[in-house]
Amino acid sequence: MSLPYPPRYAYYDGKLQTSASSPTPFQSINPATNTPLADIHPTNTSSIDAAIRSAERAFPSWSSTPAIERARILHRAASLLRARNDELARVETHDTGKPFTETSTVDIVTGADVLEYFASLVASGGLNGETISLRPDAWVYTTKNPLGVCAGIGAWNYPIQIALWKSAPCLAAGNTMVYKPSEFTPLHSTLLAEIYSKAGVPPGVFNVVQGGGDVGAYVTTHPSIAKVSFTGQVSTGRKVAGSAAGGMKYVTMELGGKSACIILPDADIDQAVDGAMMANFFSTGQVCTNGTRVFVPESIKQQFEEKLVEKMQHVRAGDVMAPETNFGPLVSKTHFDKVQRYIRHGIKVDKATVLYGGPETPEWLASHKDQEYKNGFWVKPTVFTNCTDEMTIVQEEIFGPVMSILTYKTIDEVVRRANDTPLGLAAGVFTKDLNFAHQVIARLEAGITWVNTWGESPAEMSVGGWKMSGVGVENGKKGLEAWVRNKSTLVDMAGQVPTVFAKL
Repeated sequence: MSLPYPPRYAYYDGKLQTSASSPTPFQSINPATNTPLADIHPTNTSSIDAAIRSAERAFPSWSSTPAIERARILHRAASLLRARNDELARVETHDTGKPFTETSTVDIVTGADVLEYFASLVASGGLNGETISLRPDAWVYTTKNPLGVCAGIGAWNYPIQIALWKSAPCLAAGNTMVYKPSEFTPLHSTLLAEIYSKAGVPPGVFNVVQGGGDVGAYVTTHPSIAKVSFTGQVSTGRKVAGSAAGGMKYVTMELGGKSACIILPDADIDQAVDGAMMANFFSTGQVCTNGTRVFVPESIKQQFEEKLVEKMQHVRAGDVMAPETNFGPLVSKTHFDKVQRYIRHGIKVDKATVLYGGPETPEWLASHKDQEYKNGFWVKPTVFTNCTDEMTIVQEEIFGPVMSILTYKTIDEVVRRANDTPLGLAAGVFTKDLNFAHQVIARLEAGITWVNTWGESPAEMSVGGWKMSGVGVENGKKGLEAWVRNKSTLVDMAGQVPTVFAKL
């Protein structure tokens, strides 16, 4: 059977490696229709070794290329991404199920922004060290040096964007990369590699291997890998970080969250509801930073919920390529089953109240004329109310369109409860009092926070989790620091080595 996309293979030495894979492929699935998109050929261990050797060969030349020249090449790649925005967005929509209205305006656009940001940053001296005067005849200078061959392990919810979040600072700093996309959403990987090559990135600087967790484990534990950047769930991240630590590798871990969206008593209700919806239903709730614990003052609970139910009518599932669609399916059958289990658990075991949605088949599917979506991984956006902190749906990351509404009486109470989680990825508040907003934000244990908005992570903003939600940051100036190592040099100009062994 002919599939919509050609097979995906490893990519190294500046080209596709069609003979470098295991004999048995698996298939990438369109989650909107549950139909195959392409055959994906897992990369065998000898070919992974070859990809890493390709990166090792490329490192000396690429790391010594002047930063301004690396920047010019990466800027060309960003231009190619923008020129092919709609084509790449269509691929992302087919692979992830996200509506084209989202992928065409967010995924490629923001990935290209990050690439441009880091290219500009290194071109303008972002890799410069510092000079420190110790005394008239001695001084210290520091340099920032690339790490070597780095591994990027991607996630399935923002495939090309996350690939760019990892590769942009990595390559800008002078490193080379071996990148493994999620096995659920791999279609972007070789397209990005080809764009880098067309822009002038030398062979071996950006390489791709395909496969599941076994391929990722082999890459991240390889002795030639200097750093591992991983995005995914906490349990996997702990294993990756643990194995990397055994090899004294640098790591960046962007993991999960169970973030608090706090509506303060004076908040504008319309704005607060819009924020809570953005924090729960954008990308069908498949966002690490989702604010799934929505804390609402008891005094405005009824007003908030009435406005929320009214606005839920604007969440529109349907043809993922249609301009009116803003809500897609879940990414896979496995994830669909997981989210449905949580929704049913919330009803039957937690005894939370379903304010909107539920586990039933979405109504629009029954009336949809086209049969192609009938087998897709579609769920209803769901809101639970009358929730309590000990409920499973409140404690555990669902990673789907499931909101839990909790009430509170005092600010001290809500801050304490918001922080009562082993995770600390994101948090946000909605209020008309900006001074008070800053006071509350300062008390929240999270690495990414917002005031009167939710979800935006521009290239200039460093983002990373606290506690079990991660290690290190991505993006911003600090994001570049994560891809270099420091060297300090003390220079003594007096011409005499001090010694304690001189004659008395």
